[in-house]
Amino acid sequence: MSKYKDFRPDWEHKEPPKGSFRSIMKWGSPKEYKAPNERLFKLMKDVFHLTDDDFKKKTEEGLNQVPDNVPVNLTEDQIKALTEIVGKKNIHIDTYNRLRVSYGKTMIDLMRLRKEIVENIPDAVLYPESKEQINKIVAYCSEQKIPIYCKAGGSTVTRGMEAVKGGLSLDLAVNFNKLVSFNEKNQTITVESGIQGPELEAILNNAPERLGAKERYTCGHFPQSYEYSGVGGWVVTRGAGQNSSYYGKIEDIVICQDYSTPVGEISTKDYPAAAIGPSIDQIMIGSEGAFGILTHVTLKVFKYRPENHLRFSYIFPNWEDAQAAAREITQGEFGIPSVFRLSDPEETSLMLKLYNVEGTKLGTLMEKRGYKQNERCLFLGFTDGEKGFVKNMKKRLHKICKNHGAMYLTGYPTKQWEKGRFRDPYMRDAVQDYGVIIDTMECTVTWDSMPKVHSGVRKFCKARPETICMTHMSHVYPQGANLYFIIIAKMGMEEYIEYQKGILDNYITYGAGISHHHGVGKSFGPWLEHDIGKNCYDVIRLLKNHFDPDNIMNPGGTLGLDGSKRELTY
Repeated sequence: MSKYKDFRPDWEHKEPPKGSFRSIMKWGSPKEYKAPNERLFKLMKDVFHLTDDDFKKKTEEGLNQVPDNVPVNLTEDQIKALTEIVGKKNIHIDTYNRLRVSYGKTMIDLMRLRKEIVENIPDAVLYPESKEQINKIVAYCSEQKIPIYCKAGGSTVTRGMEAVKGGLSLDLAVNFNKLVSFNEKNQTITVESGIQGPELEAILNNAPERLGAKERYTCGHFPQSYEYSGVGGWVVTRGAGQNSSYYGKIEDIVICQDYSTPVGEISTKDYPAAAIGPSIDQIMIGSEGAFGILTHVTLKVFKYRPENHLRFSYIFPNWEDAQAAAREITQGEFGIPSVFRLSDPEETSLMLKLYNVEGTKLGTLMEKRGYKQNERCLFLGFTDGEKGFVKNMKKRLHKICKNHGAMYLTGYPTKQWEKGRFRDPYMRDAVQDYGVIIDTMECTVTWDSMPKVHSGVRKFCKARPETICMTHMSHVYPQGANLYFIIIAKMGMEEYIEYQKGILDNYITYGAGISHHHGVGKSFGPWLEHDIGKNCYDVIRLLKNHFDPDNIMNPGGTLGLDGSKRELTY
């Protein structure tokens, strides 16, 4: 529990009632919590012009039970047929389970749960146990024209699994979550799509004991949602882990896949590379369930060498010098650090508070050496790979940072960041109890477009008074990077929906890709054609019509396929 010298709000600290809206809304483990430290709490009061009194009474908490009162629109014969496929224990029609698999973790979902709004839920939830069962479900639903949605981990922030058209939702995490095979000679692992990140990593880290392997391995894919996300979700949203600058995004890690579609099974081969026409793997990765259900996936694996995590952190005098150093590092051809996180001045200010650097000897030293508040930029990360490779990388990186005016801060800030790496999302529930939202939007940019995207999007975000807009660069490449915007504000649901639309409009205006790793879902679908262009989007439409002629696979706006096109306002 975070210590305070002065007034401390009654931050969330109890397990939510079973069966409640809050139990669906809550991030991660029901028994885990995280509250802002006192420095961050005081910053929020400052920026939002709030007093301690504003933090003495909570707003909507979603503590009531989910009422079991939403009718099921499947016929008795359809429920009977589905029960015969998966078994009685693996089909659920209660409202709670139907709501649980339909809402994700975007702020819009959390706000609806706080307001106890039940909408867009499936008529039944199935827990399939095998690929054969999934094939039968798809064939039956194709015949009966029943919509199908899927959940792997449920951490979507784009309304990716929301059952807009009713029908079925398959919760793959319950039973369809097993290891299929491991090939140490090829350094690959094949798993069912419902397997969760921690289980996959535990298998690989302990490969000698669990698989009889000679060495330990890692998947290398660690999104912030890692502890509560599934492999299937990573693949179908074209996701990225925080270590992607070394290991690659998920499309770089996938070797081959199996999908169940209304027109039959799709299976690709486990070749390391090929020139046999357009890549079916790349067509299916990022398809978000609109073409079919990912069943099995084969992934590359990498040697597990935690002893070669060489941590570093630097403070730059300004954002321009920091960007220049980042580009030089990524284009240096000596390797790129696994984690590469560069914060702009506003995020740096908050990061130094959040990770307890402000007020330490390091904080004092920065001030003495002229690294000014609201100008300086924090760069942190660590390496992965073979020992000689990582030592050379850190040495070369250090030289570039120093040449661009940076001061070395040791590995302390990075260690502090690592402590909160997977726990920071817990803070959202705590602050939202008092009407404060924390949400994220990210995009992909080239080095030459980065300055105008950064300044243009921030200008829109900051045009709203009393709004914190932090930005960092992550997932970097020789050609550009991901820009990640984190918004903290006191804001209601309707305003937030319009605010999110404005950010997406500005991505298009300033030439950024609307998503780097969160996917598109139903939230961003109306912008997809604007982003990729009409001819490219027509190809996606044709693929949809081939794989799913009756539009039963994740219908209702996924990838914008049966939703409205956005009329841009900027």
